[in-house]
Amino acid sequence: MRRLARGLPPALLLLALVGAWELYVDLGGVNSLILSSPHEVARALYSDRSLLWSNFLVTAEEVLLGVLVVAIPAGLVLAVTIHFSISLRRAVYPLLVASQAIPFPILAGLLVFWLGFGILPKLMIVALVSFFSVVVTTLAGLAAVDPDLIKLMRTFDAPRLRTFWHIELPSALPGLFTGAKVAVAVAVIGAVFAEDAGSNAGLGYLLLQAIPQLLTARAYAIVVILSVFAIALFALLTLAERLALPWAYAPTRERGKP
Repeated sequence: MRRLARGLPPALLLLALVGAWELYVDLGGVNSLILSSPHEVARALYSDRSLLWSNFLVTAEEVLLGVLVVAIPAGLVLAVTIHFSISLRRAVYPLLVASQAIPFPILAGLLVFWLGFGILPKLMIVALVSFFSVVVTTLAGLAAVDPDLIKLMRTFDAPRLRTFWHIELPSALPGLFTGAKVAVAVAVIGAVFAEDAGSNAGLGYLLLQAIPQLLTARAYAIVVILSVFAIALFALLTLAERLALPWAYAPTRERGKP
């Protein structure tokens, strides 16, 4: 009952927004070629279900591999590396920030030129879009370690690597999960960018076809699928975080208990 009560406000808000959207289109607030009504989008989801599903599988593969196999491991390794070296951090961090200002459609075209039209350039784009959040939040977690614990390890002459494994890394794991949850949300956008640059399948490719053909309902159906997919990945990572780090979700008064 408590979970049901917690989920009721967002459900009611979603229903209100969908209802307002439906009324806005049905009452002539906007041409249906620009914005399809919710019932038209639902019809497209059903009538085009086979086409949407086959292309969704392509995009889902790009997102999952790009985030789980490339972005999160690379972001973690890079965060740990520059955590150990202040000089490297000063040299690399500005470049990381600058990388997020690059227009990704341009970069996608360049990667397609270098790597071809296979899955590899798409994975690179997804990783480049999403790994920055992993680096930033993991670094923040590493910097937020209790200094008294570090002093305690030094008192016992613990090697630097042991201090990292037993103190710093566990403290940084909540930050890593936070960055990963942000990464899966933006990775969906990265996959669409990558498919726009050069692809013959995927929801981004299908979206690029639907807009000039005035298949507006199909285009918005694709947006709905991408949004639901991002929400599902975010929820799964939240569940994984709760299972892996139960102490991080314990009430504040219980965290200090043995």
